[in-house]
Amino acid sequence: MIASRGAAGLRGARKQNIFLFMTETLKETACAMRPPLRAGARGAAVFRLQGLLWAAGFDPGPFDGVFGRRTGAALEAFLRRHGSRGGEPVEVDEAVWRRLEDHVPEARVDATAQVDDGLLARLFPHAARKALSAHWPPVRRALCAFGLAHKLMVAMALATVRAESAGFVPVAERISPFNTSPGGTPFDRYDWRRDLGNRGPPDGRRYRGRGFVQLTGRANYARVGRRLGLGERLLRRPELALEPGLAAEILALFLAERRRGIERALRRGDLRAARRLVNGGLHGFAVFRSTLLLADDALEDPLLPRGRLGELARGSGAPSA
Repeated sequence: MIASRGAAGLRGARKQNIFLFMTETLKETACAMRPPLRAGARGAAVFRLQGLLWAAGFDPGPFDGVFGRRTGAALEAFLRRHGSRGGEPVEVDEAVWRRLEDHVPEARVDATAQVDDGLLARLFPHAARKALSAHWPPVRRALCAFGLAHKLMVAMALATVRAESAGFVPVAERISPFNTSPGGTPFDRYDWRRDLGNRGPPDGRRYRGRGFVQLTGRANYARVGRRLGLGERLLRRPELALEPGLAAEILALFLAERRRGIERALRRGDLRAARRLVNGGLHGFAVFRSTLLLADDALEDPLLPRGRLGELARGSGAPSA
């Protein structure tokens, strides 16, 4: 648990946080954010822009939350196709947001608004009601801020959290044979993992998995901290990944970066590939699958009827468990 001084310090740091600004100012009842954006902008709203462009058929390049050259080119191409503004600098204003939303039907459906206490209790049967009521709002805000409020990604987010934390709380990785050698110090198997960016003891223990999605390794703590506008703060204080608001934003960032692959996998019924894109493996796959399909049956979307993911999964030929 984070001490009150640490939480206060984190709140102070967020004044300069370009990603968290969006989630902190988002109204609880609305996912449609239309802030003005220009080339060079960074943040959650740019992830939303990139998602809309991609869904409209215009490739913005990597989903990285940066309004760079490729995102600008995709926006220019969209505007030329649907009404150019005559050579003005490429920017996104209220009219452009609405034009994009008009060409992406999924943007009109806020699936997060359909997630109520009853559905959460069904998806997380072992979670305390207090945890559900405390932690769903920051997860919802983060999904909205990153443009992940449509059914596919809401179901994916809920299933991911369920596979990692049955209690719907940000959790720290526990000692196991996977991370700790027989008779070794806790998490010593991680200490020299180059793929995690670890440099030796005590990096394994210090940068063990934390959060709604298990953020693991020095390199990932450093990268995610910078992407969320925290500079080196998360690297210096990795326990902050257990703070619910930040844990929700880390979850949304992970999903937003992998959105393209996740949606392609889900639309072809390959639930295993979708899980691997976030987890790196199939840890908790059975729970992930059952939660995803339960959310699919519960959430309404005119473009993705209830039960459609289950039909796709059964027809894909991939193993079900």
